[in-house]
Amino acid sequence: MAINKRQSLWTQVDWITIILYLALMAFGWLSICGASYTFGENDIFSLSTRSGMQIVWIGTSICLGFVIMMTDTRIYDTFSFIIYGVLLLLLFATIFNPHDIKGSHSWLVIGPLRLQPAEFGKFATALALAKLMSAYGFNIHRWKDFAAACAIIFIPMLCIVGQRETGSALVYLTFFLMLYREGMPGSILFTGVAMVVYFVVGIKYEGVDFLNTPTSVGKFAVLLMVQVFTACMLRVYLDDRRKTNIILAYSIGITLLGVLFSVYVIPFDVTWVQLVVCLGIILYLLYNCLRTRIPQYFFILAFSVGSIAFFYSADYVLNNVMEPHQRVRINVLLGLEEDLAGAGYNVHQSEIAIGSGGLKGKGFLNGTQTKLKFVPEQDTDFIFCTVGEEEGFIGSAGVLVLFLCLILRLIKLAERQPFRFGRVYGYCVASVFLFHVFINVGMVLGLTPVIGIPLPFFSYGGSSLWGFTILLFIFLRLDAGRNLAQGTV
Repeated sequence: MAINKRQSLWTQVDWITIILYLALMAFGWLSICGASYTFGENDIFSLSTRSGMQIVWIGTSICLGFVIMMTDTRIYDTFSFIIYGVLLLLLFATIFNPHDIKGSHSWLVIGPLRLQPAEFGKFATALALAKLMSAYGFNIHRWKDFAAACAIIFIPMLCIVGQRETGSALVYLTFFLMLYREGMPGSILFTGVAMVVYFVVGIKYEGVDFLNTPTSVGKFAVLLMVQVFTACMLRVYLDDRRKTNIILAYSIGITLLGVLFSVYVIPFDVTWVQLVVCLGIILYLLYNCLRTRIPQYFFILAFSVGSIAFFYSADYVLNNVMEPHQRVRINVLLGLEEDLAGAGYNVHQSEIAIGSGGLKGKGFLNGTQTKLKFVPEQDTDFIFCTVGEEEGFIGSAGVLVLFLCLILRLIKLAERQPFRFGRVYGYCVASVFLFHVFINVGMVLGLTPVIGIPLPFFSYGGSSLWGFTILLFIFLRLDAGRNLAQGTV
């Protein structure tokens, strides 16, 4: 009976995902060879080289995946919170780790072995979320349950921030994509996107004068967006066209009058007029909230107040809370500073490497930018520039297509899960891979901030490769056992 179950299990494994996994690791190893190879080296398989050591990490990862596939799925359900608790303790203990590696305390050094607990915290957090949200009676629309899910996400984030690893901490925000799939109100996701827009527009254009008046373009644009977004939310969530038109008319009309007065009569800062308009909108929403007792008014009111508070605190956070290197990276990304010899050096050199590859690339081990070590961290965080230089546009596009196929396949597998536990965990896995690929490739191309996160299956190192393998293969094991759990096999 046990043999039949084992045979049935292997017939249920999604081999397409495993093939994509192996293909990505193979291309990743070739990229590490290209990034770490030095002219004159004779043996790329030697354990004294990065490429040789990566073979060890790949071999152990495959063995780890096999062990996970042979493990009973009930273990992941039963011990989800225990696994999460153990990883939390490990993350917390790592804060006090005396080993400082490149300004970060996120590594545990055990003899010759270095492990980064943050990489393993992702699958532990995904398991804890799946366990919580699959419990009987869980309702994401109930604030108590939603707050519990958010706490599971934010607690490890705080520990990782304490390790001075802000980039790794931001990865955990991707779990909100899963929450959205499971019914989280779209307004929360929209609020997050709006905050990013406020930050970028406000900081980038803060020092630009609007129509030669003392008005900042950044502040003017953000406050106008707050007013328009608030009116649109009334239309979407309350279907109240009349109130929407009233807010839009007063906001645009009064703001236009203020601009005309500032341009043609007495120059002054129009944002003060906009703040008065925002205050009027907030009082109007508060009045309707108290009069009608409709909760949507309170949520829209909170959005308006929170938007203004966030915007005016963004500048303080940028200049007083963020580390100097993080502040410079954001300024470089937004075009406020160039600093090609400092914070912008990595991105500038990676762009040169990718551009020099052209359509077909220079060929395996023939890249000059990478061989001459112009790109820092070229075999870890900036590994994708090696792909661009040696394999060109065609190779880079091929790698991105493989990642796209993997993410789409994971979504398909998540949708076919018979139980919520498997579906929630599957969407967590897909979200993590999506975030890593989008941010890593984006920062190499100069499109996103440099936050130092690895490219799955490509970046050198055992912690990230093991972490991604565990994350992926737990889901493949859950998927393979879906029919067995239903008793249909």
